[in-house]
Amino acid sequence: MLDIAEELHRWCGEGRAFAVATVVAVEGSAPRQPGAALAVDAAGTAVGSVSGGCVEGAVYELCRAALESGESVRERFGYSDEDAFAVGLTCGGVLDVLVVPVLPDGPGREVSAEALAAVAAGEPVALARVVDGPDGWLGRALLVRADGTYAGTLAGEEGHVGPLDRTVAAEAAALLAAGRTGTVTAGLDGARCGDPVTVLVESCLPPPRMIVFGAVDFAAALVRAGKFLGHHVTVCDARPVFATTGRFPEADEVAVDWPHRYLDAQEAAGALDARTVLCVLTHDAKFDVPLLERALRLPVAYVGAMGSRRTHEARLGRLREAGVGERALARLRSPIGLDLGARTPEETALSIAAEIVAVRHGGTGVPLTGARTPIHREPRRGPELGSVA
Repeated sequence: MLDIAEELHRWCGEGRAFAVATVVAVEGSAPRQPGAALAVDAAGTAVGSVSGGCVEGAVYELCRAALESGESVRERFGYSDEDAFAVGLTCGGVLDVLVVPVLPDGPGREVSAEALAAVAAGEPVALARVVDGPDGWLGRALLVRADGTYAGTLAGEEGHVGPLDRTVAAEAAALLAAGRTGTVTAGLDGARCGDPVTVLVESCLPPPRMIVFGAVDFAAALVRAGKFLGHHVTVCDARPVFATTGRFPEADEVAVDWPHRYLDAQEAAGALDARTVLCVLTHDAKFDVPLLERALRLPVAYVGAMGSRRTHEARLGRLREAGVGERALARLRSPIGLDLGARTPEETALSIAAEIVAVRHGGTGVPLTGARTPIHREPRRGPELGSVA
């Protein structure tokens, strides 16, 4: 639901009735992961997707039915050898989909509207919704903010804080801090005993950052690729004649500063996190070495540096002289990008973007044709969060 928040926020502002279908569980090879959503309003307008096309028609009709009945429903879509196309999900996996009506005067409308408004404003929030539990509980929602405060209720009356709310809010805040979407299971009393309630927690953080160091022609193409991947993209270069918004109109920010000094300032400001991508395109040791010396010690997602193999070996020698250890050096992706035979700036940007995606999801970068690697991988996870069931 939070993936299509901007459009749904507009629908809420217009007072529209709509239903949201959300993937809440997957098994096997499935095209979309938990949190993927399709929404349908009373006029039949649809936004989003739960399967990339496989079962959209059936889910669309479930949304229309939920708008008529006002009731939430959970449905499973899978593969049948006897009648695969009738079932709809032909890739061999299983999707569980929760459909929740969001009516102008219906229960949970205020929580949904507040969550959508927060996402539209770029605020980090998590939305926890019951996906399995007692009769009548499906779709009940709790909005959790980054500071751990929350709105709505799962078990009690509005305005009444219950133990289940406190437990789920604490777990949701931890998932939000990790940038993860996942399920939490707890007893009705918020502890390990009692009938279990399963809640899907959707986390929504501001876009991950991509910082491109070096205001060169390759950087302009990489900015476009970064924006396509959903990053907030900054270009940084110490040379004001090259680092201009005119040369990089699609960048969210252009900074004129020495790269290592800019990186130090961003770290001090808490503006870097485990999703941050750093791409070094400067080709100049006086920029590269002090920058990479710092970058390779930061807990960021990706550090890549452009240059030939000869340039890379010389750069490694300088970094070792600067005191960078082998473990840190092993994190450096250089020469940057996957081997696509790229020649143009656009092709090079594509190879860099492909490597960033592969690193993010644990991909191999090999062709899928003839390979036995899974097409749809489980999302990469940080430290596991314990269930309280």
